[in-house]
Amino acid sequence: MTIDLRVSELLMARLCHDLAGPIAAIANGVELLEDDDPDFARQAAALIGDSARAASKRLQLLRFAYGFSAGALAGPPPHLLASEYFSGGPITCDYAEAVRALEPTWQRLGCNLLMIAAEALPRGGKLTLLAESGGVAVSALGDGTGPSLEASDAMSLRASVDALTSRTVGAYFAGLLAKTLDHQLRVSVEPGGFKIWCAADGV
Repeated sequence: MTIDLRVSELLMARLCHDLAGPIAAIANGVELLEDDDPDFARQAAALIGDSARAASKRLQLLRFAYGFSAGALAGPPPHLLASEYFSGGPITCDYAEAVRALEPTWQRLGCNLLMIAAEALPRGGKLTLLAESGGVAVSALGDGTGPSLEASDAMSLRASVDALTSRTVGAYFAGLLAKTLDHQLRVSVEPGGFKIWCAADGV
């Protein structure tokens, strides 16, 4: 799969944005370590540890979601990456056993869908990654009816590359991944939330 240079640039901007917060917190913690107050030093050490773990969790899932290519998996399996990514936050994630048995390319798409769905649950909720209809789907429970219109257009590849932003490029990338698997991404409103699912091309 080849992608437009603008898509690559926006993905890099998105990656930097997602990692900037915990890395900045690490820097702040290092500055606090210079304080003579022992309590401040302990707080700084805790801040550095928490922020380093947050950065590592994000980086590992993002590397798989955006950087994985066909071949053997390196590092923890995708379901553990997803579990760690959402642990401690307002969103819980259930990664079904059936999905764990799918090819890594499908699980890669699934992890992208989890991140897209999470953005559409600003007050938290529950995500379930499922294997169905020959592909993957994410069922989301919580306040919200799904991704924004702009993200939905990007996910279905209706949006032009010029119209993409750092907030919608992840959805567009997921649409490209689905296309390589001969599927299209669709969104439907469900009781108590929404669903992002795959439809075979031509269906």
